[in-house]
Amino acid sequence: MWSERASAFMAWVDERLPVSKFWNDHAAKYYAPKNFNFFYFFGSLALLVLINQLVTGIFLAMAYKPDATLAFDSVEMIMRDISWGWLLRYMHSTGASAFFIVIYLHMFRALLYGSYKKPRELIWLFGMVIFVLLMAEAFMGYLLPWGQMSYWGAQVIISLFGAIPVIGEDLALWIRGDYVVADATLNRFFALHVVAIPIMLLALVVFHLAALHTTGSNNPDGVEIKKLKGMDDVPLDGIPFHPYYTVKDLFGAGVFIILFVLVVFYMPEGGGFFLEGPNFEPADPLKTPEHIAPVWYFTPFYSILRAVPSKFGGVIAMGASIVVLFLLPWLDRCPVRSIRYRSPVYGILLGLFVLAFFGLGVLGTKPVSPLNTILARIFSMMYFGFFLLMPWYSARERTFPVPMRLGEAVVPLAKRPGRHWELIRQGLGAIQHSAIYQSMIVRVVLGFIVFFVLLDFLFYF
Repeated sequence: MWSERASAFMAWVDERLPVSKFWNDHAAKYYAPKNFNFFYFFGSLALLVLINQLVTGIFLAMAYKPDATLAFDSVEMIMRDISWGWLLRYMHSTGASAFFIVIYLHMFRALLYGSYKKPRELIWLFGMVIFVLLMAEAFMGYLLPWGQMSYWGAQVIISLFGAIPVIGEDLALWIRGDYVVADATLNRFFALHVVAIPIMLLALVVFHLAALHTTGSNNPDGVEIKKLKGMDDVPLDGIPFHPYYTVKDLFGAGVFIILFVLVVFYMPEGGGFFLEGPNFEPADPLKTPEHIAPVWYFTPFYSILRAVPSKFGGVIAMGASIVVLFLLPWLDRCPVRSIRYRSPVYGILLGLFVLAFFGLGVLGTKPVSPLNTILARIFSMMYFGFFLLMPWYSARERTFPVPMRLGEAVVPLAKRPGRHWELIRQGLGAIQHSAIYQSMIVRVVLGFIVFFVLLDFLFYF
């Protein structure tokens, strides 16, 4: 009886709004490749963190005062006087860092499997605009606590616009709304952070997903599943997104939430990377912090900025480091998408790029010194070299044959082609048959037992 009424109600709704059709087109009958692996968690996790930021941000905005004389105290009031205010604030601040961790891994997945290549250029471009808006959103939100690092970080970053010839000073003045970072700056950053940029983000997320569901998802093999369909017009290597990947994403979300909660409750400052010590002091225009550095997720680009002696040249280099990402679909000339079937050269260069990105990130948190400047310049050249030399080396790659059908989500070591994998197999085989390895196994097992006993003891108290 109940099912009949529910069916009748849904039929009534579908006549007026095609809810069932939308569900089938984008979930129940949207066929995704069957070999998604670990890296395919991060798209759904980005959506989860976005929801966290929106919900916690709404509640924080109810108590926050966008006034230069009241902002810092209002944040302290949220932390100390409002019920669960501390939890909302830590969920929001931790969520900001979690957002960039997830987004960077999502972008890395695209570099691994060529998800930016034809016909998915628009997906990549929408994603890059989302990334730039996230950077703007994070920067403007960073000023709102009105702490020492917030104030001086904003002062330094906005002053960079003054390096642009002719219009620079007027542009910096327009962004600040005053000759220094002041109440007018705080008000406009609050409005943009709470209203304007979130609206644009939500719209672009819709466009990103619409473009994804138009061309279909890429996969670790880089094979188009739409090319091989059965008699029922269903891809032979595709499975319905629901329930298979909704369950998979729920599992990934569960693991992510556990890690997120551990950070929120036990280390919300993230060792000074999520919330810096100077930001627990109210902003003082007369007292400059000893070392001004942005939040960790900006530090790779900040390091590129500092690596160039000229202020204007540094601004150009920092901007170019982001613009070059937009050009990636046209810089990569290799006919093969996935790193599985590209030459080892691409894997080595991608590894060097990741090393350079991490190196720039670490250096961006350090004070300027001759050694740090030299290292930043080396890593900056590696960063730009990966992209600017890509048209040359990608067009000359000696690739492996791409299969017609999808393989495993994670290719077993025994099936990986190439001389370097053969050497790795031989080396691992020799280690596994050694006496040292056998004794190490015992030690590792005992170590895990001790670790979990200590963990249980810690959480019991």
